[in-house]
Amino acid sequence: MSETKTIKERVTEVLDKVRPYLQSDGGDIELIEVTDDLEVKVKLKGACQGCPFSMQTLKAGVEQAVIKEVPEIKRVVSV
Repeated sequence: MSETKTIKERVTEVLDKVRPYLQSDGGDIELIEVTDDLEVKVKLKGACQGCPFSMQTLKAGVEQAVIKEVPEIKRVVSV
């Protein structure tokens, strides 16, 4: 059995680390998919869904955290 985690598993771990910050403001995040071209698709939920700062949270918070720990990822987008 390989010790190497898949990119999706690594992305999930990062999202699990940022999730408590989103939940503290009444929001959450769900991983939809990691595409073949290494784009992470997520869905913001709860208070994050209509928040005017959601794109800033996604780019400055979630995307930076994901790319820092999984540098293969090109970008994170909300679907």
